[in-house]
Amino acid sequence: MKRKIKVGTRDSKLAMIQTYMVIDSIKEKHPEIEIEIVALKTTGDKILDRSLDKIGGKGLFVKELDEALINGEVDFTVHSFKDMPMEINEELPIVALSKRADYRDVYILPKGEVNEAAPIGSGSKRRVLQLKELFPGKAFAPIRGNVITRLEKLDRGEYSALVLAAAGIKRLGLEERINKFFEVEEILPSACQGIIAVQGRKGEEYDYLKEFDCAESHIVAAAERGFVKELDGGCSAPIAAFATVEGDEVLLKGMYVNEEEVEIIKQDIKGTSKQAEELGIELARRIKRC
Repeated sequence: MKRKIKVGTRDSKLAMIQTYMVIDSIKEKHPEIEIEIVALKTTGDKILDRSLDKIGGKGLFVKELDEALINGEVDFTVHSFKDMPMEINEELPIVALSKRADYRDVYILPKGEVNEAAPIGSGSKRRVLQLKELFPGKAFAPIRGNVITRLEKLDRGEYSALVLAAAGIKRLGLEERINKFFEVEEILPSACQGIIAVQGRKGEEYDYLKEFDCAESHIVAAAERGFVKELDGGCSAPIAAFATVEGDEVLLKGMYVNEEEVEIIKQDIKGTSKQAEELGIELARRIKRC
């Protein structure tokens, strides 16, 4: 008799693709496991007329999934790690992280003629503050909805361009829509951008996820999230962090914005992989002292 597990996910196309990436990894090594998807619409997916900081932050994208996990309706849930809140319920630990995909942000123009009078669309303060240095004098406006919805708004002429995460565009098979990749020297990405997180229940076994799990992603996530947490970075906070691993050494780049003075502060720090979280905390403390 096959073992059956249930996987919880948001019901967007991108969320489904990412969930199937986890499922395919399990099936490759564990064909004896039967997997059922439980798709849920989160509060963050339902409320699209207000910015996230006005309605409760990133937690609104995980609330219903957390409840399903706590109630035993699903065995684990799948998330874009960059969209998860910094504070994670100890009863619902992260049990696996994907290998990091393309971490960069990308610039996307509409199909057909560009409405130059329209703003650049971005729902992220982190992106907008860095974009203002690249596009002085250009107007920016918030945009909500899944990737497909945003692209439709762009193509209708509501925006002159969009800035989105490369990983999501590539996973959706829409790489041909990308007009430019922003390197980290231009736009520092969101913490854990490009990493898929699997969340489970404390005390349960998840051995079937070990082939999906990436040790390096745990190191960079510890550094990046350590930095953001120390700066009390919520959904709307203009904070960015990006770590790379070279052998046993970690290089962490961090960005913080003093909103009172509209000053962007960028610094970096190096250390060993065992110090990853401590490096994030130390870099945050250094920046606070600036």
